[in-house]
Amino acid sequence: MALAAIFGRRKTPEEVMREQQRLLNRTIRELDRERGKLEQQEKKIIADIKKMAKQGQMDAVKIMAKDLVRTRAFVKKFILMKANIQAVSLKIQTLRSTAAMANAMKGVTKAMSRMNSKMNLPQLQKIMMEFEKQSEIMDMKEEMMNDTMDDVIGGEDEDEESEQVVQQVFDELGLVFSDELTGLPMAKTQLGAQAAAATGGKEPVALDADSDLQSRLDNLRRE
Repeated sequence: MALAAIFGRRKTPEEVMREQQRLLNRTIRELDRERGKLEQQEKKIIADIKKMAKQGQMDAVKIMAKDLVRTRAFVKKFILMKANIQAVSLKIQTLRSTAAMANAMKGVTKAMSRMNSKMNLPQLQKIMMEFEKQSEIMDMKEEMMNDTMDDVIGGEDEDEESEQVVQQVFDELGLVFSDELTGLPMAKTQLGAQAAAATGGKEPVALDADSDLQSRLDNLRRE
């Protein structure tokens, strides 16, 4: 800190290039001003040459002509110098752009390095394997729960047992059990079959299921 206070802070390359570019731009402006003055002087010399030529002062005309040639040479040199300085300024600007791009790449590289250092590949693999394991366990538990719910609600075995009980009751009543309870009105009994044979094969049609069942039960009691 003491040396920095005495000798000043050390400038960065970016600051040095910025100062040099400002200096080159200032030099270009000064060259333009000097070239403008020379061009004005050139016009004045041409006017004086014409004036002296009209007066017949040929010696003065020759001297002024030499001055005009030197002035035009200086103007050309100023133009060439300006072009060279602009080329140098363009190179400095290119260097500044390259330095900026390098700094940006440096920052990106540091960020990528930090991310790669924090990324633990074995740990990630372990996490993925654990996720897959837990997913399989969840699927197995869900399947077991579905099987349990099916057992609680009842399956095909209970349906078969209930059909057997209904068939037994209908057998005791002397009725024919069909797969659908809505077919009860169309069920046949032994008496109904005999009556159908006596009437030429035509079965009596009941108005509804309850009245037909009641009539058949009454026939069974009379037997």
